[in-house]
Amino acid sequence: MMPSKPLAEIILRPQPGNPRRAILQAGPLTFYAALGRSGRSSRKREGDGATPIAAMRILHGFYRRDHGAPPPSRLKLMPIRRWMLWCDAPGDANYNRPVRAPFRKSHEQMMRSDGLYDICLVLDWNVSSRKQGAGSAIFFHLARSGYSPTEGCVAISRRDMERLLPLIGPQTVLRVL
Repeated sequence: MMPSKPLAEIILRPQPGNPRRAILQAGPLTFYAALGRSGRSSRKREGDGATPIAAMRILHGFYRRDHGAPPPSRLKLMPIRRWMLWCDAPGDANYNRPVRAPFRKSHEQMMRSDGLYDICLVLDWNVSSRKQGAGSAIFFHLARSGYSPTEGCVAISRRDMERLLPLIGPQTVLRVL
């Protein structure tokens, strides 16, 4: 059963002693999270491997239907299809937007074999208002075993994502401190 009101904010604080990890606070819940391989940055750039220090609304999400039904959510969750890609090519008109395969420019494959995007939420980093080269495909997705660093995204365990997803709405903001 979903609570009557979604969370207004989720806070990520850096984990002491490890710039690639964070502590996620969502109301009364606390989880570990993986951050980018370059830690956090207030000057995010394409390919720098950093997680932006920012307040980002959680816009919508994707899930792998072939890996199970998504948990209950207030967000629009779309099933990932084989042709779904995300453009990360600065200079392209589709920069930081979903695109269809085949697509020749640089892109992120949404249907991944490693399961990281089995549940993948789109953060409003450079989406609503795009600036070329300011970073793309900043997602909130599932973590690798051991919370190894991401390419700039925020990642948590599947178990924690399934607990958190019913608490998130389209106005929920993920704040990276």
